[in-house]
Amino acid sequence: MAKDNVGSPKIHQLDLKRRRLTHILAVIGLCVLFYILGAWQNKTIPSLTADSGLATKVGCESVLPRSNASSSLPSDATLDFDAHHQQSVDERSMVIEKFPPCDLNFSEYTPCQDRTRGRRFARPMLVYRERHCPEKDETIRCLIPAPPKYKTPFKWPQSRDYAWFDNIPHRELSIEKAVQNWIQVEGNRFRFPGGGTMFPRGADAYIDDINDLISLTDGNIRTAIDTGCGVASWGAYLLKRDIVTMSFAPRDTHEAQVQFALERGVPAMIGVMATQRLPYPARAFDMAHCSRCLIPWQAYDGLYLIEVDRVLRPGGYWILSGPPIHWKKHYRGWERSQEDLKKEQDSIEEVAKRLCWKKIIEKDDLAIWQKPINHAECIESRRIYKTPHICKNDNADAAWYKKMKACITPLPEVSSQDDVAGGELKKWPERAFAVPPRIRSGSIPGLTTKAYKDDNTMWKERIANYKRIIPPLSQGRYRNVMDMNACLGGFAAAMMRYPVWVMNVVPANSDQDTLGVIHERGFIGTYQDWCEAFSTYPRTYDLIHASGLFSIYQDR
Repeated sequence: MAKDNVGSPKIHQLDLKRRRLTHILAVIGLCVLFYILGAWQNKTIPSLTADSGLATKVGCESVLPRSNASSSLPSDATLDFDAHHQQSVDERSMVIEKFPPCDLNFSEYTPCQDRTRGRRFARPMLVYRERHCPEKDETIRCLIPAPPKYKTPFKWPQSRDYAWFDNIPHRELSIEKAVQNWIQVEGNRFRFPGGGTMFPRGADAYIDDINDLISLTDGNIRTAIDTGCGVASWGAYLLKRDIVTMSFAPRDTHEAQVQFALERGVPAMIGVMATQRLPYPARAFDMAHCSRCLIPWQAYDGLYLIEVDRVLRPGGYWILSGPPIHWKKHYRGWERSQEDLKKEQDSIEEVAKRLCWKKIIEKDDLAIWQKPINHAECIESRRIYKTPHICKNDNADAAWYKKMKACITPLPEVSSQDDVAGGELKKWPERAFAVPPRIRSGSIPGLTTKAYKDDNTMWKERIANYKRIIPPLSQGRYRNVMDMNACLGGFAAAMMRYPVWVMNVVPANSDQDTLGVIHERGFIGTYQDWCEAFSTYPRTYDLIHASGLFSIYQDR
């Protein structure tokens, strides 16, 4: 039989198999060696002595007694993953309180706007409809229940036009406002046709009428406020024009109007013009609106119009429709005399003139005034108009439980009559990331342009991570979002790409008041003390965000 040659394929394959076997045995041997070495090294638990430095790094000196720390675990010990803190604390404080569900009659409970509690307060100037939070002995300690047949709300943009009846089981507005087309019941859901008392053709057509008078599409107008908003159809239809509106209305006989607005995915909060300032900074909104909001603008020395002037930015617009505008046509339907309505309009015109506003136009049911871009001429006009005088020594942004004042909020000084007080704003959407005038001017101590840009970069990165954690964020599932400690509004700016709106909240006791910066960027927000309830109904936000909030309240 012939012998195999040295270089034959058969011998070569045999060598390869031997080498592979050798490698496998070597790897197995190393694994066994390191396993034995690791088991030997972990036979005892390292002691947390002062010399080791471990206790100091993690602050655990008082957690584990040293006498037990270095002891070996018996081989038959059962592993225990429970915490065994041995600090001298009251054991009762360690008990976690479990809140029971409230009764169903609390389903729409709004603690600081509770109508039953509100009856204790004065009715003149609607004081009883302002915020009146419960005392400590009045607070409830139970979880607010949802209605029995509650459903997940419609996704945006469908939610603008539809809401489930079971989520807000109130037919009152569909009956009371049937002619105005605020809301209609269709089977198991509500439909919002976009109607209003003064826009029977729908909010879209009404907004087109406004756009014919002042441009709503050139980027100059981005933020608006709607006083007495109803179900917020005006704000709902402004959204597609890139205008975001803070809509508010009291909790009154028009049951659940703000609740309807939020169920639709439209910005809104419970509020009223009474005796306290609106919870927004000065120069916050580009446009203010009232459509038959029933606010007596001429009363109390023009107090309410003066408050609108405070929150309106230089060059901003005030729009009024409804009584008394176009009274010659509507006075019979309004069941008021021509003399009464004419007197009311004359009084409003006079207050606006004293505020240095200029009437742009009155056409059909709409009247529009514009606030001056600075107070250069207004200061001079005080020689003619003694009242209202210009406020002195007043923090114009202070608005949390602050009484309205019958004096004009002064605008920042300018060097020329053509300058915009406080600084000119960029057009939207450039405005969202441009350096806000309040930061550019250094009016907020400690906030620099660099800090502002760094904040934007940080939130851009964080939101990219949020999207991975919450995939439905970009799909319309989340619509109403709240940032409980908004700081510079970087979170809201980074969320612009998603179909959401953000209620930016600045705690009233923050070291730095940054809410004015947020409004200058083209976003909306409010002040809030988080030791109290927020002015909204239960179940009205899809996502609540907090960053750095608890450090503000840690000593409270």
